[in-house]
Amino acid sequence: MKNSSTDIIIIGAGISGLASGCYGQMNGYSTKIFEMHNLPGGLCTAWNRNGYVFDGCIHYLFGSGKGQPFYSMWEELGAVQGRRFVNHDELIRVSESGGKTLIVYSNPDKLESHLKQLSPVDSQLINTFCQGIRVLTSFDLSLLQQKPKALMGIADLWNLGRKMLPFMGTLAKWGTISAEDFAKRFQDPFLRKAIPQMFAWKDIPVMVGMSLLAYMYNKNAGFPLGASLEFARAIEKRYLELGGQIYYNSQVERVLVENDTAIGVRLYNNESYQSDSFGKLRLRVISACDGRGTLFDLLRGEYVDEEMEMLYDGYFPVHSQLQVSLGVNRDLSKEPHWVTYLLNQPVVIAGEECREISVKHYCFDPSLAPPGKSVLIVMLKTSYDYWQRIYGRKIYDAEQIQESGILIDLLAEFYPGIKADIEYIDVATPMSYERYTGNWQGSSCGWLLTKQTMGMMISGIPKTLPNLSNFYMVGQWVEPGGSLPVVAMSGRNIIQQICHEDNKVFQVNIPQSEGFKI
Repeated sequence: MKNSSTDIIIIGAGISGLASGCYGQMNGYSTKIFEMHNLPGGLCTAWNRNGYVFDGCIHYLFGSGKGQPFYSMWEELGAVQGRRFVNHDELIRVSESGGKTLIVYSNPDKLESHLKQLSPVDSQLINTFCQGIRVLTSFDLSLLQQKPKALMGIADLWNLGRKMLPFMGTLAKWGTISAEDFAKRFQDPFLRKAIPQMFAWKDIPVMVGMSLLAYMYNKNAGFPLGASLEFARAIEKRYLELGGQIYYNSQVERVLVENDTAIGVRLYNNESYQSDSFGKLRLRVISACDGRGTLFDLLRGEYVDEEMEMLYDGYFPVHSQLQVSLGVNRDLSKEPHWVTYLLNQPVVIAGEECREISVKHYCFDPSLAPPGKSVLIVMLKTSYDYWQRIYGRKIYDAEQIQESGILIDLLAEFYPGIKADIEYIDVATPMSYERYTGNWQGSSCGWLLTKQTMGMMISGIPKTLPNLSNFYMVGQWVEPGGSLPVVAMSGRNIIQQICHEDNKVFQVNIPQSEGFKI
């Protein structure tokens, strides 16, 4: 057993774990982070292959615009100083084989005009939709995250309600309608097929997609140059400069508990870490890793109530993803950066019919490929069970080759001659995500944000467990939707809560040094 003056032990060096550590250090706590992998960031990652960098996370970052919602938090974490962002005028395109294309402009006026050109008969519906985007350009999404819900009193709730009141009509109208449901309201047959894909997945609540377009229009949802891993490394740098300690290749096997109180952790190498600081501040343990693994493995299911058990019974959806990343000896910068192609005939990928494929190139970030070359990524929702059944057998590798081959054949229809230009192929299945991050079912964002889980995002999932003291959970499994600013704010909020418990004033500071340049 190793004793130290540690006040907070954090399990996981993803964004929520790093944020917890940073804010803990800012507030005078001594923290240690234990991470199973050899890199920071968790799901916020990228990987190098033969001179190409394949990004596995960020498509856009809320908080990229100076003075806008979430930006100050990223400043506190040292993530935006010296960093440049690319702001796209369009989110995605949705195209059918005949050439008809929906261009999802971030400018609501431009989007409205384009949609009406595609379908004049749907003008009234289009008006209402685009007006909702205009309303949300003034909405501060961070309002829902600025203070832990556990600390909110009547005055806080009243103030929150007052600030949200002007937006309640729009939020209520669009918060429980999925993109797929919305599409059914259109008369135009093309838009009925294209609208479900306009925000990249059909189950997304329309309000969330509208908020994204509103933030893109405000230039507050840019892509950070350098990709996801470099973004995570900037926060790691900030944490280390604040005096925090990270132990990589150190997977936690169990949370140690005595008398219904968390007292430390034990690793798989049988080392245990407990604090000798009980005389001044009690030790806390924060789990910033997989939610199901935390409850049923690290804590052996001993502190799970019926509500928490129901979260993991398979009813709430998670997003298991297949990503085929290609290094291509071709400059694709003149092509639209993100397109979903609607297929004439469905193809079977990983045992399921696929009627569309989403393709994205990263030529807008020159650091991700050699000059004149491109990174091209195909993303599909896939079945975890399919890949789990064959994992560890030769058929698993063969299946990755087969499925990537099918997708490459499809790409050749949209990018003639592309097969001859492919220099490297990388396939990430849900098992890849599970192996490297420990996330249940290889989920890329915790609970998928749908109209069913919207209420959970607003009300929040408890960050503490019944009858267990000094233990907290943060990150995507207690924050439905799993977006980076929300999980970072989750780490910030838990330190606010701990400061409140210790009668300390929560403090933050902003580093002046530039953390990143490209």
